Amino acid sequence: MLKPSCADMLPISLRSNGRRALIVGGGNVAARKAESLAAAGFRIAVVAERIGDGLREYVCAREGTVAERAYDASDLHGASLVVAATNDAAVNERIVQDARAAGVLACDASSPERGDFTMPATLRVGELTISADSAGASPAFSKRVIRELAAGFGPEYAGALETLRRMRAAVKEAFPPDEGAEILRELAQKPVADLARMPERTAVCASRRSRLAMVQSRSVAARLAERGVASTVLGITTSGDRDQVRSIDRIGSVNVFVTEVENALRDGRADYAVHSCKDLPSTLSAGICIAAISRREDPRDAFCSERYAALAELPPNAIVGTSSPRRRAQLHALRPDLRYETLRGNVDTRLRKLRDGEYDAIVLAMAGLNRLKQRAAHVTPFEVEQIVPAVGQGALAVETRAGEEEIATLLRDAVNDPKAELCIECERAALAAMHAGCSAPIGIHAELNGNDMIAVAAVETGPQRLARASVRARVVTLEEARALGAALAAEFGGRTVAVAGVRP
Repeated sequence: MLKPSCADMLPISLRSNGRRALIVGGGNVAARKAESLAAAGFRIAVVAERIGDGLREYVCAREGTVAERAYDASDLHGASLVVAATNDAAVNERIVQDARAAGVLACDASSPERGDFTMPATLRVGELTISADSAGASPAFSKRVIRELAAGFGPEYAGALETLRRMRAAVKEAFPPDEGAEILRELAQKPVADLARMPERTAVCASRRSRLAMVQSRSVAARLAERGVASTVLGITTSGDRDQVRSIDRIGSVNVFVTEVENALRDGRADYAVHSCKDLPSTLSAGICIAAISRREDPRDAFCSERYAALAELPPNAIVGTSSPRRRAQLHALRPDLRYETLRGNVDTRLRKLRDGEYDAIVLAMAGLNRLKQRAAHVTPFEVEQIVPAVGQGALAVETRAGEEEIATLLRDAVNDPKAELCIECERAALAAMHAGCSAPIGIHAELNGNDMIAVAAVETGPQRLARASVRARVVTLEEARALGAALAAEFGGRTVAVAGVRP
């Protein structure tokens, strides 16, 4: 028989689950095998014509059984594995043959290549198990390897593994399998000392209930999970979600997708809230602050149709669905010969209505389509020069209660994108200077190239009157970004943009 090499071995970790392990032999080798198997949770049975006192005491103290007599094949009954550790090679060989006939895995301590498995030298650090196996060539060398490894694996490895165990359970509960696997891979690459120091902390995230909102909230929760903070998501139905008929500007309340979510922060039901940044008002409510702005997804609006490839291809009087006064104003400037009708519902609902033929085309945000991995037959993004996006479009805003510095710092470190933050602070400053709400017919977009920021705006200044402006400056700080936003607003003469039902 060829001697096995390491390439012929399959290293596995076998859970005992209360199984019975038989050891045939009563000497020092049998004693060492008994210690290893008992430490792994096996119930030990020892059979030998002579059993050492130490081995007898060890097994009996662990509620195992000992039988001081010759081995018999019937001893294999009920055993999951057997170790042949007698001083007689012929007896050991017979034990291995009997075990195979009975379907029991066997280890031959006197001739490792003859058995089904070997027992590696093992180092345990908490729940972390490290093994070295020489395929029976030199057990003493395997033990030396383990001794040398032990010098480099301190108790922090046990702490790191405990963090990973805790986060694995939390991640499996909160995320779909593919998202969870990515989070756990990222966590496992963190420095061991950092993992060991991660406190056992949980947080509650307030979010709208729509599928897109949940995807967005999980993306923020994922970044926190990579830092050892497990989140649960509190789903909230907002007034904007309940009214699926009227256009946003006609619902008659301010911040229709935000207020109820922020209330969960105020009354302590949630620790942080995730919003589409474009839904936020230009001035935040008292006691609420933005802790982080995410990296920006594609900020552009997109033409979507099942029949037509672009806005220019639509025939006169074609029906275009949109619930946004901003989009309607800019679309009308491009194609005044089309019919613009209200379209409400989440992204899935809007695409379904398009497929059902209720509209010839609709306009959606590219960011939402990308995050949901959804498409119509034809999806053509509008360049920013054609249709200026909403303030903050494509980015996520993460809110906390004012004064909650610990969670705010965690979120900022985990989520905040400095480039997106500068651009969005510019856009929000311009919106605030215009004294307009988030549903006003205003598009504002800032883009940063190095330290050069250009900000553009399109504003409906009256019925079917659209004004545009742009400004440019060097921007490095948030103060400079806000100043550029104020300068952009000044291009419109500081006029308030009045829209029915919309307040600043």
